[in-house]
Amino acid sequence: MVRQNPFVSLVALLPTLAVSQQCDLQFDGRVPSDFDTATFNNDNGVFDPNNVFGQGLSLGSLVQLPKSLTSLFDQNTNPVEVTIRQARVQPRRYQLVFLESNDFSTNQFVLKTGTILGANTEDPDTLQLFGNVNADNVQTLFSTPFTEDVFHNFALTLDFDALTTQVFYSTGTDELSAQTDAVANDVSGQGQFHFGVLKKGLNGGDDIVKNGEQEDGIDEGIIFGGIFEEDSSDGCISLSA
Repeated sequence: MVRQNPFVSLVALLPTLAVSQQCDLQFDGRVPSDFDTATFNNDNGVFDPNNVFGQGLSLGSLVQLPKSLTSLFDQNTNPVEVTIRQARVQPRRYQLVFLESNDFSTNQFVLKTGTILGANTEDPDTLQLFGNVNADNVQTLFSTPFTEDVFHNFALTLDFDALTTQVFYSTGTDELSAQTDAVANDVSGQGQFHFGVLKKGLNGGDDIVKNGEQEDGIDEGIIFGGIFEEDSSDGCISLSA
């Protein structure tokens, strides 16, 4: 749950390198160094093992812990690699990070990659950050090439009173820098902060979520590190270790 203060910064860093955030934490999703994949199948105080991952699957069977990587704000923690068995044989849409309202009616923001339905995506290998998906005209808050072999760092500051969102971004070990001002974006509705690989299916008609088809036999994955939520009500924002 995220609405604990009028301001909150969400940091969901696609692979990074370095150490430790600066502000008071509200949620810490960094993986403790003593975790192994089996820990994800039990109550562990960080990740919920009871979410729906697919028929016959457990969270521990979907994650790997790459020991050779640390992320921008990691300290004595591990990044987590989420892997799924699916193929990139047809254009797809992948949701990587999103805030979902309490009534499940909208995502107040969502980070996507791949071919986005209803959008003119010239290059599917693009990270696209969208505002509230129920807006009359859904905003593209920020986009950048999803280049390989480089770490992509994101932070979002959400103002639940003024209903605004500000985007910060960097690559590698560079300090996060503002990419937007605080722009109008309806973040009301409280909700849950999600990260992972949500891959939309094919041939699902009007409901690709429930009826879409997924292929077998191909491994895909993405590495997350430095995932946390901090209190920015006093203006504090962690931009570097």
